[in-house]
Parts: sequence; C-alpha cells; structure tokens
Amino acid sequence: MNILDIRNLTIELDTSAGPVKVIDKLSLQLAEGEIHTLVGESGSGKSLLAKAILGFINPRWKITADRLWWRHYDLLGLNPAQRRIVTGRDMAMIFQNPGSYLDPNHTIGEQLSEAIPSGELKGFYLRRRTDRKVRAERLLHRVGIKQAKEIMQRYPYEISEGLAQKISIAMAIAHSPKLLIADEPTTAMEPSTRAQIYRLLGKLSASQGMSILMITQDLTTMIPNSQRTSLVYCGQLMESGTTEQILNKPSHPYTQAMLEMSLLDQSVAPKSRLPTLSGAIPTLQNLPIGCRLGPRCPRARRACIQTPPTTRKKQHSFACHFPLSEDE
Repeated sequence: MNILDIRNLTIELDTSAGPVKVIDKLSLQLAEGEIHTLVGESGSGKSLLAKAILGFINPRWKITADRLWWRHYDLLGLNPAQRRIVTGRDMAMIFQNPGSYLDPNHTIGEQLSEAIPSGELKGFYLRRRTDRKVRAERLLHRVGIKQAKEIMQRYPYEISEGLAQKISIAMAIAHSPKLLIADEPTTAMEPSTRAQIYRLLGKLSASQGMSILMITQDLTTMIPNSQRTSLVYCGQLMESGTTEQILNKPSHPYTQAMLEMSLLDQSVAPKSRLPTLSGAIPTLQNLPIGCRLGPRCPRARRACIQTPPTTRKKQHSFACHFPLSEDE
C-alpha cells in the first residue's frame, strides 16, 4: 500500500522572465517500509520535490497536483498549522552539510535531547531530564556511535563530518518518523564513511519499517536493498521502476547515460575520454519545450519537441518517444 502518492505534481516559480515550471507533472509513489532512490543531476528539482512534500513552501511557488497524499491526508488541502502537525509527527529530513544545521553554541547532547518528543517522557522534571539523557545515548548507539557519553559533551566543531551526519540521523529518527527524506546525505564524504551511512539507513528502514526517499546524483550511491529507483531531469520524470529493472534493463536514454557515467569501468585507459552526456543542464529561463532532455539526448528527433507520453508496464514506467527497448 502506498503511503505517499503524488500524481502530476507541478511547481511554478515566479521569475523576472515570468512563471517557470521547475517541476512538470511529476508522479511518485512510496510504499510503507520502502526505500526509493530519486536520481538526477544538480538542478533537476529533487530537493524542491522534497520541500514540497514536507511543506517547506515559498510564497512565490505555485503548487498544483492531481494528488498529493500522505497516508489519508490531502497535503495540499491542509492549512499551515495542520501541515506542521502532520509533518512534525510523521516525517523527517536529513540535509546536506550536517555541520551547518548543528548549533555551534550548544553541545551535541543538548541538541539531541531537544529533538526527543516531550510526550514520550514520564515523571517529574528531574526524572524527565534523566530520561532525555538516556534516550539520547540510545539514539547515538543506534546510529553506530559507541562513545555516546563522550560525544554528547562535545560541540559541533569538535567532531568530524561523518560523525555530524550520524548525529543528524539520530536527531531525525528521534520521534520515529514514518518517512525519512535523505537529501544527498553523503556529499563530499570519504567512500568508507559514505558506505557506512548507507548501511545505517538500510538497517533503520528494516528494523523500524520506515520509508526512505533517498535523493542522490549518482546511481552508485544507493542504500542497500533499495526497492525502487526513479530518475528526474529538469523537473520531468524520465523513468521509474524497480532498482533491478533500472540497473539491468533501462528503457530511457537518460538512465543509460547516468549508468555509463556512474558505473565506470576500472580498466579505462589512462587519459582516455570518460563517458559523459553532451551539453549541460539548462537554466530555468531556457528550459526546452517538449522533452527537456531533447537538446542533450543522443536519440532525439523532431518528435521530441512534443512532451512524450508515459509508457507503463507493471511496475515500470518511462517517458520517451524513442526508448531503448525499440532496439530489441
């Protein structure tokens, strides 16, 4: 059963050149306990989608959708106060650059204790204070931090970036959210630290039944056991399906290009040209008509100036006039 159901979501921004559709009729579904990876180049609208789900909406945005439902709530039909209640209770987000979201004036323990919901604490003031400390230590142990008591006494500038990300995850799961959105949580991290963070998120999803929407630019940076993967480009959904389908039998040229750029063969000759997608992602003021990948697509033809229809086959969907499956 889908707990997040998005149908034909469109987000328009008011710019000096007029309104621009930064997200154009994007659909996405997320089942309970599912790990869904959302892949796209920088500027594709991935973070904007996350903010729309969480309700971090700018007054300059115009959001429309056939459906934007979280469980049995119509998110677009809720007023701001109701939206904050639903988001605060059921959702959480892990941001890029975790150190910038930690207060340098307070210890890790103080900030983590504050993230624990007061409704879960019992007893009088002193007992509640002790309970907060114990729960904070348990959260640090859960995310793989062994020296919990020592870390709680430190300030954000005294810890590494990988450790700061683990702490941000601990703060995000403090109220046991049903949906966790991870927006490129391992940017600029070492490969070993990155793999550790992904294993941690996979374990949390399995142990708590938590749904995860993982946002990334690279198909190789996936949480283990990711069930579904979607690729978005310039606000348009290119392809969506099971992770196995996407990795082993892609239908969209963009998916194939992202795979070729991500899964680089280690035997590439020195100084040889690496696989890339020609051109660059367009600016908001110069978005192409029809299929937005058209100017960069190696299979583009005249028909691509029209928006391609979405083809659906069981759990697999793609939007392309000339898919790779035509070659078979």
